[in-house]
Amino acid sequence: MTDNTLIPGIQSGRLASENYAENFADLHPPLDAHEALVAADRCYFCHDAPCITACPTDIDIPLFIRQIATGTPEAAAETILSQNILGGMCARVCPTETLCEEACVREAAEGKPVLIGRLQRYATDTVMEKGVHPFSRADATGKRVAVVGAGPAGLACAHRLAMHGHDVTLYDARSKLGGLNEFGIAAYKTIDSFAEREVDWLLQIGGISVKAGQELGQDISLKQLKSDFDAVFLAVGLGGVNALGLDHEGKEGVEDAVDFISGLRQSKDLSKLPIGRDVVVIGGGMTAIDAAVQAKLLGALNVTLVYRRGRDRMNASRFEQDLAASKGVRIITNASPIALHGNGAVHEIEFEYTNDDLTPTGQTFRLAASQVFKAIGQTLTGDTLPDLDGRKIAVSGSGRTSVPGVWAGGDCAAGGDDLTVTAVAEGRDAAEDIHRSLIS
Repeated sequence: MTDNTLIPGIQSGRLASENYAENFADLHPPLDAHEALVAADRCYFCHDAPCITACPTDIDIPLFIRQIATGTPEAAAETILSQNILGGMCARVCPTETLCEEACVREAAEGKPVLIGRLQRYATDTVMEKGVHPFSRADATGKRVAVVGAGPAGLACAHRLAMHGHDVTLYDARSKLGGLNEFGIAAYKTIDSFAEREVDWLLQIGGISVKAGQELGQDISLKQLKSDFDAVFLAVGLGGVNALGLDHEGKEGVEDAVDFISGLRQSKDLSKLPIGRDVVVIGGGMTAIDAAVQAKLLGALNVTLVYRRGRDRMNASRFEQDLAASKGVRIITNASPIALHGNGAVHEIEFEYTNDDLTPTGQTFRLAASQVFKAIGQTLTGDTLPDLDGRKIAVSGSGRTSVPGVWAGGDCAAGGDDLTVTAVAEGRDAAEDIHRSLIS
């Protein structure tokens, strides 16, 4: 691994020590009990609530808000967690502004929705802080299921299967569980090791044994899992990163945004993390936004995010785009990278403006860049997988693959939208389908 501190323009400790804590504080501080009651009082408790339809996990939002309003946040938490066992994390990272809160009738009428995400966090945090796990296992069925991948889809699937009384073995390639919740989300969205604490809380259900450091295709094989278990659920995520396709892409200072975010999330001392003076992030999704914002928060002087299409085509929500701009990130759209310049280490990156259909215009420009982060999508890695649909595992129904007895969900499966909450829904629904198949 390259020592970035040896690259000109990249250094650690750009800020005073107290600035790091301030910059990476909780993006949305939690509501206290009084604030939660006031926020809950704004809900109309709609009978045909559009917020429920907008939630990928179908949480009964009016019910849990009513439960908060009547002083029973523990009951509200159970309502949430029965549909979304990772409701605490989703309350922190879901783009509620484009899901439940966008559908809220208060948003339509007043431009100010009920604070659904923050109310969800209030309820789930209340239960977790008490160490309460509101679910218990059914009688043991004697059936064994392998879940490969301990991200949102795998964790949701494992928990639901354990609730039904099946014995689950949870495999993950990393030494630490959580997947993107642990390694791929901006640090200011999930502080105080919340992802790790949520996994520990989830495992209180029992019936789930963990085997970390076990990679599919290296340490374990699908063939062996099929032989050893009654069913298999694949939630391996996307392990590869798309390349820019430029000459000299291996120059020092050119890095994958996912690796940058992962390293930051696992850092014990942010002041020791090296960051460039001039940072350029290429991409338009949440990974690009998270990398750009955090580069700025670490003390980069100039951070520019460049996306090949228009702003309305960015996968990152308008809220996230505005958040980046508020932190000092410059956003340039309709531009694609065409060359990296520099002797050994990147010094500049050259772009060409594009039309909406991505055809080049012939107009070019250069940006100073001591560090370039690639955030243009990830790819599925590994062989001997079930049939693919494009670049992901083909699934039908509730995650059934082309291989009998094997299901898949989350980012590795075709058809999803790369949201934590959607991955949870896919893991939960696959677990229910697996359960039905095992007891039939």
